Amino acid sequence: MNLKAIQEALKDKGVDGWLFYDFHNRDHLAYRILGLDFNKMTSRRWFYYIPANGEPVRLVHRVEMSKLDSLPGKKVYYHPWVELHKSLREILGGPKTIAMQYSPLNNIPYTSIVDAGTVELIRSFGHEVVASSDLVQLFEAIIDENGYQSHLKACDIIQKIKNEAFDRIGAAIREGRKVTEYEIAMFILKRFEEEGIDPGHDMPIVGANDHPANPHFEPAEKGSYVFKKGDTVLIDLWGKLKQPGSIYYDITWCGYIGDKPPAKYVEIFNTVRDARVAAVKFVRKCFAEGRPCYGWEVDDACRDVVKKAGYGDYFVHRTGHSIGEEVHGNGVNIDNLETKDERQLVPGICFSIEPGIYLEGEMAARSEIDLFITLKGEAVVAGDEQSELVLIGVD
Repeated sequence: MNLKAIQEALKDKGVDGWLFYDFHNRDHLAYRILGLDFNKMTSRRWFYYIPANGEPVRLVHRVEMSKLDSLPGKKVYYHPWVELHKSLREILGGPKTIAMQYSPLNNIPYTSIVDAGTVELIRSFGHEVVASSDLVQLFEAIIDENGYQSHLKACDIIQKIKNEAFDRIGAAIREGRKVTEYEIAMFILKRFEEEGIDPGHDMPIVGANDHPANPHFEPAEKGSYVFKKGDTVLIDLWGKLKQPGSIYYDITWCGYIGDKPPAKYVEIFNTVRDARVAAVKFVRKCFAEGRPCYGWEVDDACRDVVKKAGYGDYFVHRTGHSIGEEVHGNGVNIDNLETKDERQLVPGICFSIEPGIYLEGEMAARSEIDLFITLKGEAVVAGDEQSELVLIGVD
């Protein structure tokens, strides 16, 4: 934990203090930001208050007296609940703005962790509880140079495996062998293991025709389609290096088995491609002009392209998600649909841009890239960006 940096950030944002709170390991963000061991049991409530000015204070239960020993600051013990309330009131002092892992109206569920009762308790002391989401992004989602380099290395490997997966489909059909969605997904996982890529706990999305019209379709051995000429194909794969601190890489590409894809499929792919390009251009324009850029604005810039093409109702998810040591990270999301993400895009963050059109019972297209904001404020994309459908030759 960098106490000085946290206090400078609090001053910069005009917030009087940041109150961390946990019970039974509920707030994983607190543990990560403070550098605590998340695997150790927490059976009693603890609080850690960092004021914008002055010494932090640790408030712990007498049953768990060593809790927070790794952190700087004065330590205060409590036993009965009345003592907890009294100590909290004294630690926080007169009315202040207190940042907590709370989000008004649950707009940003990733950082909405503190329970309503605890927020009520702090408010009962006369304080204004404000969202810590911008602070969380600053101290949890910023990627350093080592992390970014790991992202680039994962990019090279995953792009290669994506190409191998499309090639494997074509080779099987040309040779008269059956190959299923599930088998291609298992091939991707096998290659990940061989190349030292950690995909997390989920299966890559490999789908034909109507299957990927479910955005989170997961191929299973039972009911998996056998690929054949004339099929539309969507492959979504993600992973990171098997090294501490590595950052995920996450892409989606679309293809067609044959050389003459249906006009509608070409249309919806071109639409999501153009929407993706529009989102990137919007971000780059904001940074070039030196003006703030927010997650919800980028979603609007992307979604407007899909709406103008007449497919707005079929773009059923946000434009993109934060990317970090988890494939869905804790920074700003590109979203004005599922939530209105009012967090600002800042140097050091990574996120996906992945518009999609999902025609239930028929077909789907999604085009996904990862955008990283460098410390110089440049929006850069790692790896190839799909501009045309992958045509899988079978003749």
